[in-house]
Amino acid sequence: MSTGAIVSLVIIVILLIAIVALYFVGKKTQKKQEEQAALMESSKQTVSMLIIDKKRMKLKDSGLPQAVIAQTPKIARGAKMPIVKAKIGPQILSLVCDEKIFDKIPVKKEVKASVSGIYIIDVKGIRSNKTAEPEVKKNAFQRAWAAAKQKAGVTQVK
Repeated sequence: MSTGAIVSLVIIVILLIAIVALYFVGKKTQKKQEEQAALMESSKQTVSMLIIDKKRMKLKDSGLPQAVIAQTPKIARGAKMPIVKAKIGPQILSLVCDEKIFDKIPVKKEVKASVSGIYIIDVKGIRSNKTAEPEVKKNAFQRAWAAAKQKAGVTQVK
């Protein structure tokens, strides 16, 4: 056998071993995630809250309790997470939100949310539909380009 064939055979074997290892690690991680989701579902409460602000920010800048930050893995501390600042009763709290519902949460509105600890699982009872995002201010070039497109008949007249 030539050296090229031996090298390619070794690379294929290493890739197969890596794929099998990733498969089993993925199954184990998925099982852990399902157990955690079931635990969160069992301990959730429905709470009425006024959403003050929502941002994606690093965990250390979020205003969460120091005990929560200490328990999170070091990799997750540097990642940006969806943080919601809400008034629940007389208290103003920083809560971590589920990534799926972060965009649905209206700011400066009262909502009913399912909360498990400091984690917002679901939002119900949004009293008003989320309004469209305010139009981003355009610079001079973008305004001129839009005017030229409108004059040429490429875009609709507002």
